[in-house]
Amino acid sequence: MYRVTEQDGREGAAHFVVELPSEVRWIEPVVDYVLGRAEAFAYAGPRLTLNLRVGIIEALANAIICGNAEDPRKRVRLEVTIDAQRVELEVSDEGPGFSPDQLPDPTAPENLGRPCGRGVYLLRRLMDELRYNERGNAVRMVLYREAALPVR
Repeated sequence: MYRVTEQDGREGAAHFVVELPSEVRWIEPVVDYVLGRAEAFAYAGPRLTLNLRVGIIEALANAIICGNAEDPRKRVRLEVTIDAQRVELEVSDEGPGFSPDQLPDPTAPENLGRPCGRGVYLLRRLMDELRYNERGNAVRMVLYREAALPVR
């Protein structure tokens, strides 16, 4: 089962941590929980139903399958802050980590059949900000409300 812990946050923001075992069956319930919390801040439309949903699914799947090798004794941690301007998420696992810059381009013809790299590729396209920690076992993602998108 997954566990949610409310954290102290700044005024007008929700801040919570979700911990789950490394089992893919927990991805959808956790995603639904986070999306429900985002809806309370009036997030709606394709950025919620596509970008945020797929971003969380991919990050959790990578942590569970690649990071923790689906070992149910290992945990995945999702830290979430939601306010009127953005949703900020950090997903971390107990795995050895990896170097996201060394993944092959999944859109290159020679890599179309390879099983790795697609999740990171999607995260880079769907999220407004994406950063991995030095070890490569945690990713920080930010999705801004459309009206508050930073100039790129």
